[in-house]
Amino acid sequence: MTSRVAAIDCGTNSIRLLVADVDPVRRTLTDVDRRLEIVRLGQGVDQTGRLAPEALERTLGALREYVAIIRGSGVDDVRMVATSATRDASNAAEFTRGVVGILGVEPEVLTGDEEARLSFAGATAEFGAMDHPPDPPYLVLDIGGGSTEFVLGGPPGGDSGPARTDEVAAVSLNIGCVRMTERHLHSDPPDREQVAAAISDIDAALDEADAKIGVTRARSLVGLAGSVTTVAAIALDLPGYDPERIHHARITAAQVRSVTRRLLAQTRAERSAIPAMHPGRVDVIGAGALVLDRVMQRFGFAEVVVSEHDILDGIAWSMRPPR
Repeated sequence: MTSRVAAIDCGTNSIRLLVADVDPVRRTLTDVDRRLEIVRLGQGVDQTGRLAPEALERTLGALREYVAIIRGSGVDDVRMVATSATRDASNAAEFTRGVVGILGVEPEVLTGDEEARLSFAGATAEFGAMDHPPDPPYLVLDIGGGSTEFVLGGPPGGDSGPARTDEVAAVSLNIGCVRMTERHLHSDPPDREQVAAAISDIDAALDEADAKIGVTRARSLVGLAGSVTTVAAIALDLPGYDPERIHHARITAAQVRSVTRRLLAQTRAERSAIPAMHPGRVDVIGAGALVLDRVMQRFGFAEVVVSEHDILDGIAWSMRPPR
């Protein structure tokens, strides 16, 4: 039986909404409404350890708009999760109070491991229906604003299709695009020393990821979230952001390297002029692309399979698990 659910994901850089019809018997998830607002909740958290008042105001304002959509959509269940910025902030209780006042339910502040598993579920749910799915095991890479999640898994028996989320290994590391920009990429464009410092930081995290979950066992890289999808849109030379063209596109390591070098060499104004660029990603896309590029170079991935489906879809599935 189909149920309508609403999933909200509040990260360091953006807050997103998915209203979807889920049929756990047929294992289908159909979008009713999917939205994104760049609110930069994690503004300055890496330096101050607190959520800034203006960032809270932006985020709660966007949430009010989402609640109006939810109330008009006949939703049966709602689940909201919050990720890296609220894990790190000492005043996260202010955020929670604001959410409860607007939405009526508390946001679930996920651990990095929980975030990773939901992202993995959302990204791999469709692989069984693809004509040419990626080869397992998969490394699902979710580049967020504050953190990046690495999730390694594959379907039981090696068949192509979604893996059970209790059979994956995951690690969350603090190398998100906002955090790397605020730590290292300060000039416009960043100079060589700044880029080198960011690379050193990222590479140290990649060594940690491999030590913890054995990344080198993965045969396929699946990339999620705005940094990856924006790099894909640029690599595909799209005249505008087109989710249908981006979803399940395969972008080579050479293309990622070329786009990353281009973005890091451009000024903010030049990045703003890219047709597929969301205004809220202009100042952090260079760092996000650099994380993706270093992952591909460090672990030898020839391509990345890009997914528009991610933690939002995983949250929706969690309310009506497939049977």
